Amino acid sequence: MSTIWHYSLLAMWLSLGSAVAAGVNTSKHNLSATGRGRFTASVAAGGAGSEICLFCHTPHTAGKRALWNREDSGVTYTPYQSSTAKARVGQPTGASKLCLSCHDGTVALGRVRNRASPLPLKSARPTMPVGPNNLGTDLSDDHPISFRYDQSLVAANGHLNHPSGSTHIRLDGSGELQCTSCHDPHNDQNEKFLVMNNRGTALCTSCHNIPGWRQSSHSLSSKTWNGNTPDPWPHTADASVAANGCENCHDPHGAEGRQRLLNYAAEEENCFACHNGNVASGNVQAEFSKTSVHPVINTTGVHDPMEKTLLSSGAGRHVECQDCHNPHATSAGGAAPGTVSGALAGVRGINLNGADVSQITHEYELCFRCHSDGAKGPSRVSRQYPQLNTRLEFQTSGGTNSYHPVLGLGRNPNVPSLKAPWTTASLISCSDCHNSDSGPKNGGTGPNGPHGSIYPPLLERPLNLLDGAANAANSALCFKCHNFVNTTWTQHVRHMGMTSCMTCHDPHGSPNAHLINFNPSIVTGARSYRSLGLNRASCVLSCHGKEHNETY
Repeated sequence: MSTIWHYSLLAMWLSLGSAVAAGVNTSKHNLSATGRGRFTASVAAGGAGSEICLFCHTPHTAGKRALWNREDSGVTYTPYQSSTAKARVGQPTGASKLCLSCHDGTVALGRVRNRASPLPLKSARPTMPVGPNNLGTDLSDDHPISFRYDQSLVAANGHLNHPSGSTHIRLDGSGELQCTSCHDPHNDQNEKFLVMNNRGTALCTSCHNIPGWRQSSHSLSSKTWNGNTPDPWPHTADASVAANGCENCHDPHGAEGRQRLLNYAAEEENCFACHNGNVASGNVQAEFSKTSVHPVINTTGVHDPMEKTLLSSGAGRHVECQDCHNPHATSAGGAAPGTVSGALAGVRGINLNGADVSQITHEYELCFRCHSDGAKGPSRVSRQYPQLNTRLEFQTSGGTNSYHPVLGLGRNPNVPSLKAPWTTASLISCSDCHNSDSGPKNGGTGPNGPHGSIYPPLLERPLNLLDGAANAANSALCFKCHNFVNTTWTQHVRHMGMTSCMTCHDPHGSPNAHLINFNPSIVTGARSYRSLGLNRASCVLSCHGKEHNETY
């Protein structure tokens, strides 16, 4: 009975070995002399000329796992780490440790347990050379391995599927995800020994279930590379945004941006790879070379997806593309004034009450993330009543008496200067004023949005911020919505011929009526303004050497 059992085991081994060898035969994992890869044994390597399985397996003198014929590297690895990771990632175990006995580059490829000395290779280099196949001992730039993948992890992460629902991905006997969960070392029909075709990142999304992804532009767009350098997808063979999917931005092995496995360490470079006019229709990268920009290139490595405000990371006020755009949810949909366009879908923000919201429903909530409360920006114009918290400037109740209608309808029912289609029942968005000077809202063909402008501070059109006569050329931003000649206050045109709109008006909001908030570097003296009703006001001040103590 014992003899029969041994013959049965041998027959099963030979049968399995024959089938597996057939799959390995034409792949890079065939290190025998018959292999077609870069590293193969010399014909004189005692039996290795035809033994395909020898380099990994042996039926005798094997290691404890998978009839393993190689020694473990015996090194200590640096595992993947991320502030967003919920898995406990430690030293490699199980099949991953076996894979690393070749792929960490520390053990000779021909060093096997059933030979006294390493099998000689045709290549003079005995170990895996530096390159994409050599993961090294620093695994912090590789997809995490050797962690327990159970339902508690799925629940803690919130963006995962359990692999039990996949027909391709397998955990090991301890319920851990290993290299072999994504790679089948015996079958290279899907390239890179993947367990399934990853076109459209079908393999990635078997585990990763990111909200909004399947409806996003990065998942659905058919846009392709126009061939101009640089190549947006250097580590894939896929030719469209949809086909690359996750790999538009992520590299599962050897990622430059180690946390979250980004293709490039500088966060914005992951966006510029496509948004430089070579894939996406608009050249967003060029916008950041203008005079006034959101300074995404000034910081690297300080953005964190978990930060609520742009100060909560402890790195100080900063901005990256990912602070305004969620690449997993962004889409091409438009938006009504004050609401959220597809480009801003799934983004975190601060609401009108100063509370954190995980997904904004109004554009201003995104802006308040940097321009309110603790993350206030500088003022470009001195004010009699300074207020750097933009959220408070736009409040429809409380300290402000007048405001542009961003959070709610304005208080003044009579604004005769408004141009169609604007009325006193209109709401406006921050991007109606702060936008690209070359974008569609200004009649241009450039990308939409406040990425960059030649007019500070990120204004769509010119606006004279200091002194000097205001006109349709140097104050075009105000004239976009207002026709100041058509006004019942006769002094308006006269004052515009002397000074800037900004000398008297604060466009966000003011404690006074009619957005009056004087620039004290120009307007001196008592600086008193009082509305006396429709088209009447009292001013006590000194401006341009003229004393005012009168009623208009």
